Amino acid sequence: MESHSKSRFLKINESFVCEHCTATVPPSKRTCRNHCPYCLHSKHVDIFPGDRDNSCHGLLVPTGYELSGKKGLVLLFRCDRCGEKTRNVALLDDPYQADDYQAILALSLPPP
Repeated sequence: MESHSKSRFLKINESFVCEHCTATVPPSKRTCRNHCPYCLHSKHVDIFPGDRDNSCHGLLVPTGYELSGKKGLVLLFRCDRCGEKTRNVALLDDPYQADDYQAILALSLPPP
């Protein structure tokens, strides 16, 4: 049985169709995109970035954001199937398709 280490990272940077809003999501220019830049949702497929070893496959719902000294703006997610909480760097300056800054700011507002 292969053991995972925190340094494991597989670079998978390809387009995909968002399962939440059905938008076609382009790859990122500088890193691997794992969430929709339009609605910010993602899919729970990785244990470590890019490994596609998670069998959950639930929808990762954006729940907020935080500022990190090393990574900048980081999006926070909660899986709608298993409840796991994950994080991923926001792509605010991606020339192919930047994350929707207004959608990120809306995460800090109380629900309607």
